[in-house]
Amino acid sequence: MKKGALTGFDVAILAGGFGTRLRGALPDTPKILAPIGGRPFLDHLMDCLTRENPRRIVFCLGYLAEQVIDAIHKRSCAPCAIEWIVEPEPAGTGGALRHARARLQSDPTLVLNGDTWIDIDFARFVGQVRKNSAEIGMACVKATDVSRYGSVKADRRGWVQGFSEKHATRRRSGLVNGGVYLFSQAALNRMESQAIKSLERDFLQTAPPHTILSHVESGCFVDFGTPDDYAKAESIVPASRPRQPYLVVA
Repeated sequence: MKKGALTGFDVAILAGGFGTRLRGALPDTPKILAPIGGRPFLDHLMDCLTRENPRRIVFCLGYLAEQVIDAIHKRSCAPCAIEWIVEPEPAGTGGALRHARARLQSDPTLVLNGDTWIDIDFARFVGQVRKNSAEIGMACVKATDVSRYGSVKADRRGWVQGFSEKHATRRRSGLVNGGVYLFSQAALNRMESQAIKSLERDFLQTAPPHTILSHVESGCFVDFGTPDDYAKAESIVPASRPRQPYLVVA
């Protein structure tokens, strides 16, 4: 069997949001199925992940889940197992991850947003987090303007010291959370014990010191949560390589 940076990993994709700000551009379409380059974003994301040979990918679904499940079924079958969990009611990114906790058994587990793209070297990311024995790894990118996203404050060794909320009139450069994480089992256990709704605000921003290690990538990044950023995605998300098949389990 081929090896990859994610061999043996469980992966959780958070894809249950309402996509309210994109309703004008994508009426009745979940963000993870947003068409980019003639294909749904789901295909681009899965091509990227399956090249690294994860053990299992779990979709955390909610809004218009049936469309995502139908899109998954349209792909062919191969060794990477795909599952999904549909939230009984909206519970935020933190609640969605807690809902999927029992399926996430690898140490660490990869967690990513289903509406962001970041050019990431998974081998470097995993290696850096393991070398520093970090409970949580967070992929970040350098941005010339963090007002749209908020920013991440880290020390010279990369340990996250805090977060600044987004502020439309406060334009400056800094680190931006890229929406890709490595969670140790210890971190997942702590998350499961807390009544959190937002993964970012209720869990990551309240984590103890020397818990989250930032991993800075220099590649392209886009969070297409707004029509303007969605329009940019066409030029940022690279043309996909030939489709990688996977096995639908759920």
